[in-house]
Amino acid sequence: MLPDPSGCLTAAGAFSPDERAAVYRAIETRRDVRDEFLPEPLPEPLIARLLDAAHRAPSVGFMQPWNFVLVRRSETREKVWQAFRRANEEAAGMFSGEAQAKYRSLKLEGIRKAPLSICVTCDRTRGGAVVLGRTHNPQMDVYSTVCAVQNLWLAARAEGVGVGWVSIFHEDEVKEILGIPDHIEIVAWLCLGFVDRLYRQPELAVKGWRQRLPLEDLVFEDGWGVRDGRERPADGEQVTHPEAADSATPGGS
Repeated sequence: MLPDPSGCLTAAGAFSPDERAAVYRAIETRRDVRDEFLPEPLPEPLIARLLDAAHRAPSVGFMQPWNFVLVRRSETREKVWQAFRRANEEAAGMFSGEAQAKYRSLKLEGIRKAPLSICVTCDRTRGGAVVLGRTHNPQMDVYSTVCAVQNLWLAARAEGVGVGWVSIFHEDEVKEILGIPDHIEIVAWLCLGFVDRLYRQPELAVKGWRQRLPLEDLVFEDGWGVRDGRERPADGEQVTHPEAADSATPGGS
């Protein structure tokens, strides 16, 4: 180990096999829960652990742009559900035929059923006008907030807590309901609650909406479209998977 006169460093190295297995299990079995929530409230120490996990996410310039609005009151959640319902009807109209029927068959009841919702926001003014690492990509603060969401999600999986990410709403409606300032951006509405069962595969795959893309189709080497030693495609040629045209989905996985 290199000398550390400052005392700021700690040993790094691989986890034990059991620890590694636990991390990968959380990643592989994480699911977007829509309708399987149990009514039992989450204990406060558990909620605190999940929020702490979220707060330990990486962030550009260490700006930590997130806030977490905990929503427990059924009256508030009902108002948000009504906003979701209106947007969901609009979304259903964007599909046609069999796709619309399948969309309408999906149960998206997390806002009402989950005992806790968390609205995760991004304050893009935090850290000032010039933020280290965001100078040439202003979206990095939003990306950082998404990392906080993923941290919370994986910690929740380890705790036996289901999470559903709701994205079908008009942001201004939810901002008005929660009194969120104009300059704050909503990144995620998360529904949280205990679950006793999870789908073995993502629900949208189980129900035939889309299937997981083969990883080997998504990995290039040293340039776009370069795979297995083959030359990259000619200028303007698109490298897409057959399912890419069917890209709109009503939620996560």
